[in-house]
Amino acid sequence: MGEGRANDERPTSPPVESAPTGLLGRWHRDRARRDALRRRVYDVLETGRGESMLATIVENGLVFLIFINVAAFVLETVPSLESQYASLFFFIDWASVAIFTVEYALRLWSCVEVPFLRRLPPAQARLKYATRPYLIIDLLAILPFYLTFLLSTDLRVLRVLRLFRFLKLARYSPAMNTLMRVLANERRSLTGALLLVLTLLLFAATLMHHIESEAQPEKFGSIPQSAWWAIVTLTTVGYGDAVPITGLGRLVGGITMLSGLIVLALPIAIIATGFAQEVGRRDFVLTWSMMSRIPLFADLDAQAITEIMRYLHAHNYPARWEVIGPGSPGDAMYFVASGRIRRLIGDEEQTLAAGDFFGEVALLDHAVNEHSYATLTRCRLLKLDRAGYQRLHAAHPEIADEIRKVADTRRGGTSPAKPEANADALPIEETDLDLLPDEEETRL
Repeated sequence: MGEGRANDERPTSPPVESAPTGLLGRWHRDRARRDALRRRVYDVLETGRGESMLATIVENGLVFLIFINVAAFVLETVPSLESQYASLFFFIDWASVAIFTVEYALRLWSCVEVPFLRRLPPAQARLKYATRPYLIIDLLAILPFYLTFLLSTDLRVLRVLRLFRFLKLARYSPAMNTLMRVLANERRSLTGALLLVLTLLLFAATLMHHIESEAQPEKFGSIPQSAWWAIVTLTTVGYGDAVPITGLGRLVGGITMLSGLIVLALPIAIIATGFAQEVGRRDFVLTWSMMSRIPLFADLDAQAITEIMRYLHAHNYPARWEVIGPGSPGDAMYFVASGRIRRLIGDEEQTLAAGDFFGEVALLDHAVNEHSYATLTRCRLLKLDRAGYQRLHAAHPEIADEIRKVADTRRGGTSPAKPEANADALPIEETDLDLLPDEEETRL
């Protein structure tokens, strides 16, 4: 009896829900395939070059098409070429609009996969995404073609709007994005510099009007007329169509020229300084992200990482590139931030992944490298040269000791146990790495 009650009281597992069947099941399967396709389209269009072969082909193809459009736009203004190749120019315009329209539609369709738009309803997410600057440029790039069928306006005006296609390159240029951020960040300083230029312009035009108006009423008869001279003089262009002839006027002209050199240098200095600061911030975030993927550096605080960053060089290598060859001087070691490295020891191959490092044996022994290290995939590496290692050993001997332990293990012919990677490591954005020169080192 007791055994029977025990069997009766034994908990039963919940029933397994069967997958939907019929029309409902087909709808679920179609929706899953549609969502997977949308994510794939988003990855290809928004993630960009380097993530997959298809994304690289699409991005390079769109960039090439933009340049073809700009070339056709310029050559179309030559009368002899326009009459001879009118059909070709029309085909280029028609095909480009078709491709750019499909691209615009696919970006709107897949934008619900953007992380900051996922919580919004699809219609609201697409509307918000359509008002972003890049999407507005995409729309203006194709709008003139369709307006020619709807409006009876001068086609030359619509042709000028085709130049917006050239602005589509901003999406694929990290340097241009950096410059736009600099202009946005320094807008207050640039506005102040512009006000200073306008103030100097107004004072120079007013003074020259009162000094030269009697001698040259046709050129300095009013402040607006004198303002043209002031603009030309401040920018040191000097067309020569209006020049002072009185002694006092020439004195004011000389002072205006010197003042123009000083004042116009301010915006250039502001932009150059802001660009350097922006690149420095980007390099800091990028290197921090790379270092967080390396277990030796994962537990360091911000001050220690900032100090170690001064010793490292960031590298971005393509696939199948030999980083260290047999017989090369052991003057540096490398940390793998992402990608895979092939280590060739005789006929034996070993694979190093994110978190590993190599080249430390020859560096510590002041010898040449005995083995070959080449990239299997695109890799992001941090290079530590001999001088940097000595500073690292002095500042953080515990890290240098870990490197020595791994070197001692590899001298013995065994592979060291790979430490656990940092699960909280920050992802490295591919677009951030486009500013790093391939096969060249950048001091951070």
